[in-house]
Amino acid sequence: MTVQRVYYVLLLGNTLAASFIWGINTIFLLDAGLTNFEAFAANAFFTLGMVIFEIPTGVVADTVGRKFSYLLGTITLSVTTGLYWMLWVWHAPFFWWAVVSVLLGLGFTFFSGAVEAWLVDALTATGFTGNLETVFGRGLVVEGIAMFVGSVLGGVIAQATNLGVPFLLRAGVLVAMFVFAFVVMKDLGFTPDRSMGPLKATRNVLEQSVEHGLKKRSVRYMIFAAPFASGVGFYAFYALQPYLLELYGDESAYSVAGLAAAMLSLAQIGGGLLAPKIRTAFSKRTTTVIAASLASVLALIVLGLNSVFWVAIVFLVVWGFVFALAGPVRQAYLNDMIPSKQRATVLSFDSLFGSLGGVVIQPALGRSADLWGYGTSLVIGGVIELIGVPFLLASRRQRDPADTRTEHQSVAVDPDPSK
Repeated sequence: MTVQRVYYVLLLGNTLAASFIWGINTIFLLDAGLTNFEAFAANAFFTLGMVIFEIPTGVVADTVGRKFSYLLGTITLSVTTGLYWMLWVWHAPFFWWAVVSVLLGLGFTFFSGAVEAWLVDALTATGFTGNLETVFGRGLVVEGIAMFVGSVLGGVIAQATNLGVPFLLRAGVLVAMFVFAFVVMKDLGFTPDRSMGPLKATRNVLEQSVEHGLKKRSVRYMIFAAPFASGVGFYAFYALQPYLLELYGDESAYSVAGLAAAMLSLAQIGGGLLAPKIRTAFSKRTTTVIAASLASVLALIVLGLNSVFWVAIVFLVVWGFVFALAGPVRQAYLNDMIPSKQRATVLSFDSLFGSLGGVVIQPALGRSADLWGYGTSLVIGGVIELIGVPFLLASRRQRDPADTRTEHQSVAVDPDPSK
């Protein structure tokens, strides 16, 4: 199989597994006896796990291999998903939800940075000179299709059986992805560095993250914007499930929650398909990301102020579309500014900052939902996301060559030694 096909199958399997529970996750947690605050605090512990383990698992990807990191991720997520199901069966106290949520975060950190770095390095090794936005955009389309199928099936299956069955399906698909990756995934264009021990390697990862991330202004400002967009995005995705059921008037209509996730998947497909074309309408990649961020803020505020179910569905699609639109452009911008050897490291560092936003913002907005309702919490979320826009503008002002680049170029050395 070609590099891109392997990448798309990995995305398809991962997203299908995850999306079985995306439409019902918050409802699942509330059904287990948690409050809104506890449910989103559990999600925050998940992102806390990503923060804690992002750097150590980045060491695994850079010193052992991207494939090995992916395989560890599938097994860890399969086991911890099974534990999540057991907590629901037992109506376990919040403490155990927090513990297992942290371990779920560990599983995802084996994926973050590693899979994307594997793709870009393998494309470079095989002579790819095309447009990265197109590759990432097609990836979003694949994810959107998988999300549509998984979220619809997850909601329907939950309503026909119970809220726990989709979690068991998720664990099973992850095991299948382990087998697929073990057979076909190969580390191309990357040689693992095993010369350092774990502690020295961890310190080196932190140093490289700072050197090629925070010290490079154009990268630094994009990373600083990540907590606001990611934190609000995490919350909005899961808060929209019970909020739409509330607007619909039947809080047990799990298939409607699945439909909402499916609508988001269709919006993601549209965003992925149109991202490369819309990108060409702007001279700079950062302009595209800034415009999408402002549209996301507006959509969240309208969602929060609206009280009509079908209007909410329309703006849900708008929000999902612009959120998906920004993704491939932002990914291409970052990848074209990072040297190959440090790619997984800096991408993981970027993911870490996004997770930090989830740790703080999710429980805060969950508490606001307890006090004032989901609608108000979404409005507050829109205002919080707006805080990240000045950082995007600051990155744009650096005039990095990657901002106007239209074809992928592998960065062998730091192109901006002055920082």
